[in-house]
Amino acid sequence: MIVNKKDPKVRAGKPRAAKSDKAPVGAALREAIYDRILRSVLEHRLPPGTKLVEDRLAELFETSRAQVRDVLARLANEGLVQTIPNRGAFIAAPSVGQTREVFEARRLIEPALVRRLVARRDPKAVAALRAIVAEEEHARSKQDRPTMVRLSGEFHIRLAECAGNRMLERSMRELASLTVLAIFLYDAPHATACREDEHELLVAAIEGRRTERAVALMLEHLDHIESSLDLSPRSDAPVDLAAALGGD
Repeated sequence: MIVNKKDPKVRAGKPRAAKSDKAPVGAALREAIYDRILRSVLEHRLPPGTKLVEDRLAELFETSRAQVRDVLARLANEGLVQTIPNRGAFIAAPSVGQTREVFEARRLIEPALVRRLVARRDPKAVAALRAIVAEEEHARSKQDRPTMVRLSGEFHIRLAECAGNRMLERSMRELASLTVLAIFLYDAPHATACREDEHELLVAAIEGRRTERAVALMLEHLDHIESSLDLSPRSDAPVDLAAALGGD
């Protein structure tokens, strides 16, 4: 190796210093990119259908396209990103049918999670859920809708984490995120996804070890979320141009 001794930035036997000793690299960087994109989706700052351009993301995160591509593949595996050949990656836009399937799956999974959580009798889990409820109340007092929507999804993800089944937790991460995307597409402008006292009532039932009450509250809660969405069938019938463009 040829060393330029006149260059004070280069010394024999010593590699150049990284740009920042604190900058995340490798797996840590991919996790940071994943978290940033996921948070933006949950806060409705990345709406369904948004194109995720690899070059632009690599520039924003000061990394390589390969790192970005790994993150997008993970998001696609979790259902948050749709990859279209020759077009690129896009934030998923669940259809009406897919949204109904999401809620059908949640009605099967979340009662089981509630039962597991009650059976564990874990005060730390209850405290973790109450912490999210407190954050929700704070966001509601500030009328911070993006944070309210994100925390609504995080509450259900945390509940799955606390229940202690990694496979169900993984499923809930995907279902909760798809629900947030569906809310963006089909929700009424004034709705908040979750009624303000429902999470608190659910936590109270879990803490009181009232299993059937907690299960009933969860199912009622999911019904309220789905009923707030406009999931009426969309017409895909072709447009008659002659009729559409005809005169009076």
